[in-house]
Amino acid sequence: MAIVQLAAHDAMQAYQKRFESYGAPIDVASGSSIAAVAKASRDVLIGIGLTSTPNGSVDGLYTTYLGSRGLLNDPGVAVGQQVAARILQLRQNNDGRVPAGAEQFFGGTGPGEWRPTSFSGTQPVPMTGAYIRSILPFTLKDPSQFRQEPPPNLASGKYAAEYNEVKALGSLTGSDRRPSQTDLALFFADNAIQYWNRALRSIADHDVPDSGDRARMFALVNVAMADSLISCWDSKVYFNFWRPLTAIRLGDTDGNDRTEADPTWTSYIATPNYPDYSSGANNLSGAATTMLANVFGTDKFSFTMTSTFVHPTTGETPRNPRVYNRFSDAATDVVDARIYEGIHFRSADEDGRSQGKHIANWVFAHTLRALR
Repeated sequence: MAIVQLAAHDAMQAYQKRFESYGAPIDVASGSSIAAVAKASRDVLIGIGLTSTPNGSVDGLYTTYLGSRGLLNDPGVAVGQQVAARILQLRQNNDGRVPAGAEQFFGGTGPGEWRPTSFSGTQPVPMTGAYIRSILPFTLKDPSQFRQEPPPNLASGKYAAEYNEVKALGSLTGSDRRPSQTDLALFFADNAIQYWNRALRSIADHDVPDSGDRARMFALVNVAMADSLISCWDSKVYFNFWRPLTAIRLGDTDGNDRTEADPTWTSYIATPNYPDYSSGANNLSGAATTMLANVFGTDKFSFTMTSTFVHPTTGETPRNPRVYNRFSDAATDVVDARIYEGIHFRSADEDGRSQGKHIANWVFAHTLRALR
C-alpha cells in the first residue's frame, strides 16, 4: 500500500510541484496527471508481483480505466512510467513480500515468553511474518528507533491487573463483556490496514477535493502505517512476550499469586500467531489517526469507519458504520477492542498506540513536506 500510494503521490507532484516527492522529482511533465497516476500505480503493482484483483487483472483494469477516458496514448503515461521505475528502484528487495528463506521464530518456553499459538497437527507453526522486522523502513533510521519500554514485569501488580482484565473481558465463553464491548471487539477484529484505507477513501470523497492533497494523504498515512508495522514486528521479536491465551492457561507458572490459571481459557477471536508486545493494530491505528490529525491540523474531525468482520465461530457481525468526531477517539477504541477480543494485554495496546504516534509524527516531519 505504501509503495503504490507513494508512486501515485510522486506522479501527481510531477505536475503540481506543491510537495516533496519520495523518489527523485520529475522536472518536466506533460500530458494528463490522471494518466500518470494510473500508469505509476499499475507499474508498481506489476513490479511487486501483484497482477490481479478481485475485480479483474491489474492490466485489464488499467486499460479499461484509461481507455474510457481516451488517455491510453497520453504523454502522462510516460511520466507515470518514470515515477514507478524510481520508486521500485528505491524499494528493490524491500517491498514487503515474503523473501526466499524467510527467517523463522518460535519464541521460548519460559514464563512470559511467547510460544506459537498455531499448530500444523502437533507441530508448532513459526511466528507469522518474522521477516517483517528486517524490511527497510520507508523513513525511520532503524526499526528500533521508537521501541517502547518493556511490558510489565510478571511479578508486578500492573501485570496482574492487566491479566485479570483480559481474562474477564476477552474470553470466548463466560465473559464479563457488555454487548457494546462485544460490538466494539467485532468491529476492530477486521484488518487494520483495510479499515483505515476504507476510512481514507471516505474522508477523501467528502473532505479532500484536490487530487494532490488526496494522494499525499494516502501516501503519508500508508507510509506511517508501514513503518509502524516494521517497528512493531521488531518489538514483538525483541520483547518476545506471551499472549493472554498462553499466559492465562499457564497462570500458575508466572510467579504472581494474583493470577489464577485457567487451562481451558480461549480468546474471543482467534489469537494471532505472533507475540503480544506491542500491538500491531494499535501501532497502525496510532499512526493513522496521528497522521490524519497532522494532515488536517486538528484532532477534531468527523468521519466514518466500516468493518467487514464476521466471527468465524459465532457468525456475529458488528453494527456499521461507526461515526467518530475525533481521530483519537477511534484510536482509543482500538486499544479497548483488542482487550475485549482477548488477544492483548492493555500495555501492548497503549504502548503500541504510542509507538505509532511517534512514528507518524516522525514521518510527517521528514517526508512529503510542503514546498511552498
